[in-house]
Parts: sequence; C-alpha cells; structure tokens
Amino acid sequence: MKDTMHETVVDPVNEARRYVENAKDLLKNHGQLDYETQLYMDRKYVRMAGNTLWNGVLLILDAVFHVKKVGRIHPDVIDYRDEVAKRDKKLLALFNTAYETIHVYMGYDGNQEKNVCGAGFRLANDIIDRCAVLLP
Repeated sequence: MKDTMHETVVDPVNEARRYVENAKDLLKNHGQLDYETQLYMDRKYVRMAGNTLWNGVLLILDAVFHVKKVGRIHPDVIDYRDEVAKRDKKLLALFNTAYETIHVYMGYDGNQEKNVCGAGFRLANDIIDRCAVLLP
C-alpha cells in the first residue's frame, strides 16, 4: 500500500496556494455571506474552508521542515512548533496565530465572522510566502 501521508510534493508552494484557492471557493460558492451582518450563514463551509487552509499550511511546513512524528501516527502541533522554532521565530508567531485562527476558530468552531475568516486566509498566505523563501 502506498504511503500517501509522506509523499513528496513536486511544487509545494503552488500546491499550498491551490489549497488556499479551494478554501476561498468553498466560502464564495457555498458559505452564503450575509452582507448586512458580515457573517457566513453556513458554519459547515467555514469549517471545511478552515480545514482546507490548515492542510495547506501543514503541506508547506512539511516541505520546508520535514516534521517527524514522535511516537505517534501523525505529527502533533507541538512537533511543528518545535521544528519551526529552531529556524524562524517570526514564522513561529505566524504559525501559533494560524493554529488558533485557522485550525481552532475556523476548522473546529466554524466561526462565521467574515473578518476571522479573512484573517485565516491572510495568515495562510503569509506562512506560504515565508516558507517559499526557506525552501531548499
């Protein structure tokens, strides 16, 4: 059986950006933004967009840092923090904020506030841009 979890991505920057575009499409086409309240009406699509964004962030981080799992099937957020902290403190600050905004507020909670979702997209793009410079 093929190990798809650790497949090498040929162009991780473009692939991560594709995840961001897919997340945008989810909210644009299905999120149903209420322009008066600036809230997305369907929490399900906010969650899906958050999870898609988070996967794009992890994809680019894996390409740069080759995060190893420690005694688990998958790397934990702590494993990512440890690897990023060794190399780039500003990226670590972005990562920690992205974890809360994208993974927790959007992906788990489905926070429907347009500005929260916008911040998630900005953070994902900032991480991708910073990692693009760090790629070997």
